[in-house]
Amino acid sequence: MANTYSALFYHLVFSTKNRANLIHPEIEERIWAYVGGIARAHKLTAIQIGGIENHLHGLIMAPPTIAPFEIAKALKVESSKWIHEQFSELANFAWQDGYGAFTVSKTNVPDVMRYIQNQRIHHQTEPFENEYVGFLKRAGVDYDERYLWG
Repeated sequence: MANTYSALFYHLVFSTKNRANLIHPEIEERIWAYVGGIARAHKLTAIQIGGIENHLHGLIMAPPTIAPFEIAKALKVESSKWIHEQFSELANFAWQDGYGAFTVSKTNVPDVMRYIQNQRIHHQTEPFENEYVGFLKRAGVDYDERYLWG
């Protein structure tokens, strides 16, 4: 549409199925780079992708025509397929069923980038489960603990 302007930034968070430690440090950079490529293929801008063994954070800039659920679906489905093809020892790899999506203001983009870059340091003192619930609480998201980790 003519004269439509946007700056939509999403911080997406999702874990491996049952938070299994499957993304080993020696392969994580390849996975993060591939996820960035998936984003580009879908006309998204992957500002920062990262995480640790059991989860991924993605800071994504998206046009208004692409909903957050479409972003998460593309990243999860396509990366899972690629991981199966590239790493035979991860034949049972899967992402959790759901995801977290949080909007980020442009002024907070540098802070979120640093946060994602420092995941390994951050998780020396805080487990993923606490981090994720903290995101939900700070954003005022209602959740049911029974369905949080599927």
